[in-house]
Amino acid sequence: MEALVIRGGVPLRGSVRVGGAKNAALPIMAAALLAPGKSTIEEVPQLLDVDTMRGVLESLGSPTSRQGGSIIIDATDISNSEPPYDLVRAMRASFLVIGPLLARSGRVRISLPGGCAIGSRPIDLHLKGLSALGAEIDTGYGRISATADRLTGARVYLDFPSVGATENIMMAATLAQGLTVIENAAQEPEVVDLANFLNAMGAKVRGAGTNLLRIEGVDGLQPTTYTVVPDRIEAGTLMIAAAATRGSLVVENAVPEHMKPISAKLRESGVYVVEGDDGSITVQADSRADGVDVKTMPYPGFPTDLQAQFMAFMCTCSGMSVITETVFENRFMHVAELARMGANIRIDGRSAVIEGQDHLSGAQVRCTDLRAGACLVIAALAARGTTEVSEIHHIDRGYERFEEKLAGAGAIIERVNKG
Repeated sequence: MEALVIRGGVPLRGSVRVGGAKNAALPIMAAALLAPGKSTIEEVPQLLDVDTMRGVLESLGSPTSRQGGSIIIDATDISNSEPPYDLVRAMRASFLVIGPLLARSGRVRISLPGGCAIGSRPIDLHLKGLSALGAEIDTGYGRISATADRLTGARVYLDFPSVGATENIMMAATLAQGLTVIENAAQEPEVVDLANFLNAMGAKVRGAGTNLLRIEGVDGLQPTTYTVVPDRIEAGTLMIAAAATRGSLVVENAVPEHMKPISAKLRESGVYVVEGDDGSITVQADSRADGVDVKTMPYPGFPTDLQAQFMAFMCTCSGMSVITETVFENRFMHVAELARMGANIRIDGRSAVIEGQDHLSGAQVRCTDLRAGACLVIAALAARGTTEVSEIHHIDRGYERFEEKLAGAGAIIERVNKG
Protein backbone atom coordinates (compact mmCIF):
# COMPACT_ATOMS: atom_id res chain seq x y z
CA MET A 1 0.00 0.00 0.00
CA GLU A 2 1.39 3.40 -1.00
CA ALA A 3 1.24 6.66 0.94
CA LEU A 4 2.37 10.25 0.55
CA VAL A 5 4.74 11.64 3.18
CA ILE A 6 4.65 15.44 3.26
CA ARG A 7 6.70 17.88 5.29
CA GLY A 8 4.59 21.00 5.53
CA GLY A 9 5.26 24.69 5.92
CA VAL A 10 6.94 25.23 2.54
CA PRO A 11 5.25 27.81 0.24
CA LEU A 12 4.59 26.61 -3.30
CA ARG A 13 6.51 28.69 -5.85
CA GLY A 14 7.20 28.52 -9.56
CA SER A 15 4.80 27.15 -12.16
CA VAL A 16 2.75 24.00 -12.73
CA ARG A 17 1.04 22.91 -15.96
CA VAL A 18 -2.52 21.61 -15.79
CA GLY A 19 -3.32 18.47 -17.78
CA GLY A 20 -6.41 17.41 -19.69
CA ALA A 21 -9.68 17.14 -17.77
CA LYS A 22 -10.52 13.70 -16.44
CA ASN A 23 -14.21 14.60 -16.28
CA ALA A 24 -14.15 15.54 -19.96
CA ALA A 25 -11.92 12.70 -21.18
CA LEU A 26 -14.07 9.90 -19.75
CA PRO A 27 -17.37 10.81 -21.49
CA ILE A 28 -15.48 11.62 -24.70
CA MET A 29 -13.88 8.16 -24.61
CA ALA A 30 -17.35 6.65 -24.17
CA ALA A 31 -18.68 8.77 -27.04
CA ALA A 32 -16.04 7.33 -29.38
CA LEU A 33 -18.24 4.19 -29.45
CA LEU A 34 -20.73 6.12 -31.59
CA ALA A 35 -18.45 6.24 -34.66
CA PRO A 36 -17.12 3.10 -36.39
CA GLY A 37 -13.37 3.43 -36.88
CA LYS A 38 -10.43 4.90 -34.95
CA SER A 39 -10.77 8.12 -32.95
CA THR A 40 -7.78 9.78 -31.30
CA ILE A 41 -8.31 11.66 -28.03
CA GLU A 42 -5.42 13.96 -27.14
CA GLU A 43 -4.37 15.35 -23.73
CA VAL A 44 -5.84 12.40 -21.85
CA PRO A 45 -4.24 12.18 -18.37
CA GLN A 46 -2.69 8.91 -17.19
CA LEU A 47 -5.09 8.04 -14.39
CA LEU A 48 -6.65 4.96 -12.85
CA ASP A 49 -10.10 6.10 -13.99
CA VAL A 50 -8.87 6.42 -17.57
CA ASP A 51 -7.46 2.90 -17.36
CA THR A 52 -10.82 1.69 -16.09
CA MET A 53 -12.66 3.33 -18.99
CA ARG A 54 -10.18 1.77 -21.42
CA GLY A 55 -10.98 -1.60 -19.87
CA VAL A 56 -14.70 -0.98 -20.29
CA LEU A 57 -14.31 -0.08 -23.97
CA GLU A 58 -12.07 -3.07 -24.66
CA SER A 59 -14.57 -5.40 -22.97
CA LEU A 60 -17.12 -4.19 -25.52
CA GLY A 61 -14.86 -5.15 -28.42
CA SER A 62 -13.26 -1.75 -29.05
CA PRO A 63 -9.45 -1.97 -28.62
CA THR A 64 -7.60 1.03 -27.20
CA SER A 65 -3.96 2.08 -27.15
CA ARG A 66 -1.95 4.96 -25.73
CA GLN A 67 0.63 7.00 -27.59
CA GLY A 68 2.09 9.59 -25.22
CA GLY A 69 -0.78 11.76 -24.05
CA SER A 70 -3.22 10.39 -26.62
CA ILE A 71 -5.67 7.50 -26.49
CA ILE A 72 -6.64 5.76 -29.74
CA ILE A 73 -10.00 3.99 -29.65
CA ASP A 74 -10.94 1.56 -32.42
CA ALA A 75 -14.74 1.33 -32.36
CA THR A 76 -15.01 -0.39 -35.73
CA ASP A 77 -16.90 -3.25 -34.09
CA ILE A 78 -18.94 -3.61 -30.92
CA SER A 79 -19.06 -7.30 -30.12
CA ASN A 80 -20.46 -7.11 -26.59
CA SER A 81 -23.10 -4.95 -24.94
CA GLU A 82 -22.45 -5.87 -21.28
CA PRO A 83 -19.32 -4.41 -19.63
CA PRO A 84 -18.00 -6.49 -16.71
CA TYR A 85 -19.28 -5.85 -13.22
CA ASP A 86 -15.84 -5.38 -11.65
CA LEU A 87 -15.06 -2.42 -13.94
CA VAL A 88 -18.46 -0.76 -13.71
CA ARG A 89 -18.55 -0.91 -9.92
CA ALA A 90 -15.09 0.67 -9.75
CA MET A 91 -16.07 3.92 -11.45
CA ARG A 92 -19.35 5.74 -11.90
CA ALA A 93 -18.35 7.23 -15.26
CA SER A 94 -18.43 3.73 -16.77
CA PHE A 95 -22.23 4.14 -16.84
CA LEU A 96 -21.73 6.69 -19.62
CA VAL A 97 -21.44 3.87 -22.19
CA ILE A 98 -25.17 3.16 -21.90
CA GLY A 99 -26.18 6.05 -24.19
CA PRO A 100 -23.65 5.30 -26.96
CA LEU A 101 -24.36 1.54 -26.82
CA LEU A 102 -28.12 2.06 -27.11
CA ALA A 103 -27.67 4.45 -30.04
CA ARG A 104 -25.10 2.34 -31.87
CA SER A 105 -26.15 -1.27 -31.24
CA GLY A 106 -29.66 -0.95 -29.80
CA ARG A 107 -29.02 -2.83 -26.56
CA VAL A 108 -27.05 -2.69 -23.34
CA ARG A 109 -26.92 -4.56 -20.05
CA ILE A 110 -24.97 -2.94 -17.25
CA SER A 111 -24.50 -3.13 -13.49
CA LEU A 112 -25.37 -0.22 -11.27
CA PRO A 113 -22.34 2.11 -11.20
CA GLY A 114 -19.80 2.58 -8.41
CA GLY A 115 -17.26 5.30 -7.58
CA CYS A 116 -16.60 7.48 -4.55
CA ALA A 117 -19.07 7.13 -1.67
CA ILE A 118 -19.97 10.82 -1.53
CA GLY A 119 -23.73 10.55 -1.92
CA SER A 120 -26.56 8.64 -3.53
CA ARG A 121 -26.14 10.11 -7.04
CA PRO A 122 -29.22 8.31 -8.42
CA ILE A 123 -29.32 7.27 -12.07
CA ASP A 124 -33.06 7.84 -12.46
CA LEU A 125 -32.50 10.95 -14.60
CA HIS A 126 -30.36 8.95 -17.03
CA LEU A 127 -33.05 6.29 -17.37
CA LYS A 128 -35.88 8.82 -17.58
CA GLY A 129 -34.20 10.56 -20.50
CA LEU A 130 -33.33 7.36 -22.37
CA SER A 131 -36.85 6.07 -21.84
CA ALA A 132 -38.23 9.29 -23.32
CA LEU A 133 -36.13 8.58 -26.42
CA GLY A 134 -37.90 5.23 -26.80
CA ALA A 135 -35.64 2.81 -24.92
CA GLU A 136 -37.32 -0.09 -23.15
CA ILE A 137 -35.66 -0.33 -19.75
CA ASP A 138 -35.78 -3.13 -17.21
CA THR A 139 -34.11 -2.96 -13.81
CA GLY A 140 -33.53 -5.67 -11.25
CA TYR A 141 -30.89 -7.64 -9.35
CA GLY A 142 -28.48 -4.70 -9.47
CA ARG A 143 -28.49 -4.55 -13.27
CA ILE A 144 -30.12 -2.45 -15.95
CA SER A 145 -31.13 -3.78 -19.35
CA ALA A 146 -32.15 -1.42 -22.14
CA THR A 147 -33.12 -2.03 -25.77
CA ALA A 148 -34.26 0.10 -28.69
CA ASP A 149 -34.65 -0.61 -32.43
CA ARG A 150 -33.87 3.06 -33.06
CA LEU A 151 -34.16 5.90 -30.62
CA THR A 152 -36.55 8.75 -31.42
CA GLY A 153 -36.06 12.41 -30.57
CA ALA A 154 -38.06 13.77 -27.65
CA ARG A 155 -38.26 16.65 -25.20
CA VAL A 156 -36.58 15.79 -21.89
CA TYR A 157 -36.77 17.91 -18.73
CA LEU A 158 -34.19 17.14 -16.04
CA ASP A 159 -35.37 17.68 -12.47
CA PHE A 160 -31.75 18.50 -11.60
CA PRO A 161 -29.02 19.63 -14.05
CA SER A 162 -27.13 16.34 -13.78
CA VAL A 163 -23.88 16.29 -15.73
CA GLY A 164 -23.93 12.53 -16.30
CA ALA A 165 -27.58 12.42 -17.34
CA THR A 166 -27.11 15.35 -19.71
CA GLU A 167 -24.12 13.60 -21.29
CA ASN A 168 -25.77 10.19 -21.61
CA ILE A 169 -28.95 11.59 -23.16
CA MET A 170 -27.00 13.89 -25.47
CA MET A 171 -24.84 11.02 -26.76
CA ALA A 172 -27.85 8.78 -27.32
CA ALA A 173 -29.73 11.55 -29.12
CA THR A 174 -27.00 12.10 -31.73
CA LEU A 175 -28.15 8.99 -33.63
CA ALA A 176 -31.85 9.24 -32.73
CA GLN A 177 -34.44 9.99 -35.36
CA GLY A 178 -35.55 13.61 -35.19
CA LEU A 179 -34.96 16.42 -32.71
CA THR A 180 -34.18 15.99 -29.00
CA VAL A 181 -34.44 18.93 -26.60
CA ILE A 182 -32.90 18.68 -23.12
CA GLU A 183 -34.27 21.30 -20.72
CA ASN A 184 -32.50 22.23 -17.48
CA ALA A 185 -29.36 20.66 -18.94
CA ALA A 186 -26.02 20.80 -17.14
CA GLN A 187 -23.82 23.69 -18.29
CA GLU A 188 -20.40 22.45 -17.09
CA PRO A 189 -17.37 22.96 -19.38
CA GLU A 190 -17.02 19.18 -19.61
CA VAL A 191 -20.51 18.99 -21.16
CA VAL A 192 -19.48 21.64 -23.69
CA ASP A 193 -16.31 19.67 -24.47
CA LEU A 194 -18.32 16.51 -25.11
CA ALA A 195 -20.69 18.43 -27.39
CA ASN A 196 -17.73 19.82 -29.33
CA PHE A 197 -16.33 16.30 -29.74
CA LEU A 198 -19.69 14.98 -30.95
CA ASN A 199 -19.97 17.83 -33.45
CA ALA A 200 -16.43 17.08 -34.67
CA MET A 201 -17.71 13.56 -35.46
CA GLY A 202 -20.62 15.01 -37.46
CA ALA A 203 -23.32 15.36 -34.80
CA LYS A 204 -25.67 18.34 -34.67
CA VAL A 205 -25.61 19.53 -31.06
CA ARG A 206 -26.54 23.15 -30.30
CA GLY A 207 -26.79 25.13 -27.07
CA ALA A 208 -23.98 23.48 -25.10
CA GLY A 209 -23.06 25.71 -22.18
CA THR A 210 -26.67 26.80 -21.70
CA ASN A 211 -29.55 25.05 -19.94
CA LEU A 212 -31.25 24.19 -23.24
CA LEU A 213 -29.67 21.62 -25.55
CA ARG A 214 -30.97 20.80 -29.03
CA ILE A 215 -29.71 17.66 -30.76
CA GLU A 216 -30.77 16.88 -34.32
CA GLY A 217 -30.21 13.18 -34.92
CA VAL A 218 -28.05 12.05 -37.85
CA ASP A 219 -27.73 8.72 -39.63
CA GLY A 220 -24.09 8.14 -38.71
CA LEU A 221 -20.94 9.63 -37.20
CA GLN A 222 -17.30 9.52 -38.27
CA PRO A 223 -14.21 9.03 -36.10
CA THR A 224 -12.09 12.10 -35.43
CA THR A 225 -9.11 13.53 -33.57
CA TYR A 226 -9.88 15.80 -30.62
CA THR A 227 -8.00 17.54 -27.79
CA VAL A 228 -9.53 17.46 -24.29
CA VAL A 229 -10.08 20.74 -22.43
CA PRO A 230 -7.74 21.54 -19.47
CA ASP A 231 -8.83 20.21 -16.07
CA ARG A 232 -10.49 23.00 -14.08
CA ILE A 233 -10.56 20.87 -10.92
CA GLU A 234 -6.83 20.24 -11.07
CA ALA A 235 -6.27 23.94 -11.77
CA GLY A 236 -8.45 24.90 -8.80
CA THR A 237 -6.69 22.42 -6.53
CA LEU A 238 -3.31 23.95 -7.41
CA MET A 239 -4.63 27.49 -6.94
CA ILE A 240 -6.00 26.61 -3.51
CA ALA A 241 -2.76 24.84 -2.54
CA ALA A 242 -0.78 27.97 -3.41
CA ALA A 243 -3.09 30.10 -1.25
CA ALA A 244 -3.02 27.65 1.69
CA THR A 245 0.80 27.53 1.73
CA ARG A 246 1.06 31.32 1.29
CA GLY A 247 3.03 30.79 -1.87
CA SER A 248 3.29 32.33 -5.32
CA LEU A 249 2.35 29.93 -8.10
CA VAL A 250 1.65 30.25 -11.82
CA VAL A 251 -0.93 27.70 -12.94
CA GLU A 252 -0.37 27.15 -16.66
CA ASN A 253 -2.70 25.75 -19.34
CA ALA A 254 -5.84 26.72 -17.45
CA VAL A 255 -9.04 28.27 -18.81
CA PRO A 256 -9.57 31.41 -16.65
CA GLU A 257 -13.24 31.59 -17.63
CA HIS A 258 -13.80 28.18 -16.04
CA MET A 259 -12.02 29.26 -12.85
CA LYS A 260 -14.12 32.35 -12.04
CA PRO A 261 -15.89 30.91 -8.95
CA ILE A 262 -12.57 29.86 -7.38
CA SER A 263 -10.76 33.04 -8.35
CA ALA A 264 -13.58 35.15 -6.89
CA LYS A 265 -13.55 33.36 -3.52
CA LEU A 266 -9.76 33.48 -3.25
CA ARG A 267 -9.80 37.22 -3.98
CA GLU A 268 -12.57 37.69 -1.41
CA SER A 269 -10.30 36.07 1.18
CA GLY A 270 -7.49 38.50 0.35
CA VAL A 271 -5.44 36.34 -2.02
CA TYR A 272 -3.92 37.93 -5.13
CA VAL A 273 -5.21 36.26 -8.32
CA VAL A 274 -4.49 37.48 -11.86
CA GLU A 275 -5.25 35.86 -15.22
CA GLY A 276 -2.76 36.02 -18.08
CA ASP A 277 -3.59 36.26 -21.77
CA ASP A 278 -1.80 32.94 -22.29
CA GLY A 279 -4.23 30.91 -20.16
CA SER A 280 -2.10 31.16 -17.02
CA ILE A 281 -3.37 32.11 -13.58
CA THR A 282 -1.03 33.56 -10.93
CA VAL A 283 -1.96 33.02 -7.27
CA GLN A 284 -0.03 34.82 -4.53
CA ALA A 285 -0.73 34.90 -0.80
CA ASP A 286 1.73 36.99 1.21
CA SER A 287 -0.11 36.79 4.52
CA ARG A 288 -2.85 34.90 6.31
CA ALA A 289 -6.13 35.06 4.40
CA ASP A 290 -9.57 35.87 5.80
CA GLY A 291 -12.39 33.38 6.17
CA VAL A 292 -15.18 33.39 3.57
CA ASP A 293 -18.47 31.58 3.03
CA VAL A 294 -18.93 29.16 0.12
CA LYS A 295 -21.96 27.34 -1.27
CA THR A 296 -21.44 24.59 -3.86
CA MET A 297 -23.70 24.80 -6.89
CA PRO A 298 -23.90 23.40 -10.42
CA TYR A 299 -21.79 25.33 -12.93
CA PRO A 300 -21.28 28.29 -13.12
CA GLY A 301 -21.44 28.12 -9.33
CA PHE A 302 -18.67 26.95 -7.00
CA PRO A 303 -17.87 23.32 -7.91
CA THR A 304 -18.57 20.56 -5.41
CA ASP A 305 -15.35 18.88 -6.62
CA LEU A 306 -13.37 21.73 -5.00
CA GLN A 307 -15.32 21.93 -1.75
CA ALA A 308 -12.99 19.66 0.23
CA GLN A 309 -9.84 21.40 -1.03
CA PHE A 310 -11.25 24.82 -0.17
CA MET A 311 -12.12 23.59 3.31
CA ALA A 312 -8.46 22.76 3.89
CA PHE A 313 -7.60 26.34 2.91
CA MET A 314 -10.31 27.71 5.21
CA CYS A 315 -8.70 25.87 8.12
CA THR A 316 -5.66 28.12 7.62
CA CYS A 317 -7.64 31.38 7.37
CA SER A 318 -8.45 33.83 10.16
CA GLY A 319 -11.96 33.98 11.57
CA MET A 320 -14.97 31.84 10.76
CA SER A 321 -15.92 30.29 7.42
CA VAL A 322 -18.98 28.34 6.35
CA ILE A 323 -19.24 25.81 3.52
CA THR A 324 -22.70 24.70 2.41
CA GLU A 325 -22.77 21.57 0.24
CA THR A 326 -25.89 21.51 -1.94
CA VAL A 327 -24.90 18.88 -4.53
CA PHE A 328 -23.99 15.74 -2.53
CA GLU A 329 -25.33 14.80 0.89
CA ASN A 330 -22.31 12.85 2.11
CA ARG A 331 -19.33 14.96 1.12
CA PHE A 332 -17.91 15.91 4.51
CA MET A 333 -16.08 12.65 5.25
CA HIS A 334 -12.76 14.51 5.14
CA VAL A 335 -13.75 16.58 8.20
CA ALA A 336 -12.77 13.83 10.64
CA GLU A 337 -9.34 13.55 9.00
CA LEU A 338 -8.79 17.31 9.10
CA ALA A 339 -9.68 17.24 12.80
CA ARG A 340 -6.77 14.84 13.34
CA MET A 341 -4.54 17.68 12.11
CA GLY A 342 -6.02 20.18 14.55
CA ALA A 343 -8.83 21.65 12.47
CA ASN A 344 -11.86 23.03 14.31
CA ILE A 345 -14.91 22.15 12.18
CA ARG A 346 -18.54 21.72 13.20
CA ILE A 347 -21.05 20.00 10.92
CA ASP A 348 -24.59 21.35 10.87
CA GLY A 349 -26.66 19.43 8.34
CA ARG A 350 -25.31 20.27 4.93
CA SER A 351 -23.09 23.06 6.26
CA ALA A 352 -19.65 22.98 7.84
CA VAL A 353 -18.57 25.81 10.13
CA ILE A 354 -14.78 26.21 10.18
CA GLU A 355 -12.89 28.19 12.80
CA GLY A 356 -9.51 29.04 11.33
CA GLN A 357 -6.41 27.99 13.28
CA ASP A 358 -2.97 29.57 13.59
CA HIS A 359 -1.61 26.35 12.14
CA LEU A 360 -2.44 22.73 11.44
CA SER A 361 -0.20 19.93 12.67
CA GLY A 362 1.14 16.92 10.82
CA ALA A 363 -0.62 13.62 11.49
CA GLN A 364 -1.44 10.24 9.99
CA VAL A 365 -4.56 10.61 7.85
CA ARG A 366 -6.31 8.59 5.15
CA CYS A 367 -8.12 9.47 1.95
CA THR A 368 -11.84 8.69 1.97
CA ASP A 369 -12.48 9.70 -1.66
CA LEU A 370 -10.76 11.41 -4.56
CA ARG A 371 -11.24 15.08 -3.68
CA ALA A 372 -10.88 14.41 0.05
CA GLY A 373 -7.43 13.07 -0.79
CA ALA A 374 -6.49 16.33 -2.49
CA CYS A 375 -7.87 18.20 0.53
CA LEU A 376 -5.60 16.29 2.91
CA VAL A 377 -2.56 16.91 0.71
CA ILE A 378 -3.28 20.67 0.78
CA ALA A 379 -3.71 20.58 4.55
CA ALA A 380 -0.43 18.66 4.88
CA LEU A 381 1.42 21.17 2.69
CA ALA A 382 0.23 23.99 4.93
CA ALA A 383 0.72 22.19 8.27
CA ARG A 384 3.66 22.19 10.65
CA GLY A 385 5.53 18.92 10.80
CA THR A 386 5.15 15.76 8.76
CA THR A 387 1.91 14.20 7.53
CA GLU A 388 1.41 10.71 6.13
CA VAL A 389 -1.55 10.44 3.75
CA SER A 390 -2.60 6.84 3.15
CA GLU A 391 -5.03 5.14 0.74
CA ILE A 392 -3.81 7.42 -2.04
CA HIS A 393 -5.27 5.19 -4.74
CA HIS A 394 -8.19 7.61 -4.48
CA ILE A 395 -5.89 10.48 -5.52
CA ASP A 396 -4.48 8.44 -8.38
CA ARG A 397 -7.99 8.15 -9.81
CA GLY A 398 -8.09 11.86 -10.62
CA TYR A 399 -4.67 13.55 -10.41
CA GLU A 400 -1.85 12.76 -12.82
CA ARG A 401 1.65 12.79 -11.28
CA PHE A 402 0.26 14.87 -8.41
CA GLU A 403 3.24 14.61 -6.10
CA GLU A 404 5.69 15.24 -8.96
CA LYS A 405 3.94 18.45 -9.94
CA LEU A 406 3.85 19.66 -6.34
CA ALA A 407 7.51 18.75 -5.81
CA GLY A 408 8.37 20.77 -8.90
CA ALA A 409 6.85 23.77 -7.14
CA GLY A 410 8.95 23.24 -4.01
CA ALA A 411 6.79 20.89 -1.95
CA ILE A 412 8.62 18.34 0.20
CA ILE A 413 6.56 15.32 -0.75
CA GLU A 414 7.41 11.69 -1.37
CA ARG A 415 5.49 8.60 -2.40
CA VAL A 416 6.43 5.62 -0.23
CA ASN A 417 5.48 1.95 -0.23
CA LYS A 418 4.12 0.86 3.15
CA GLY A 419 4.19 -2.83 2.27
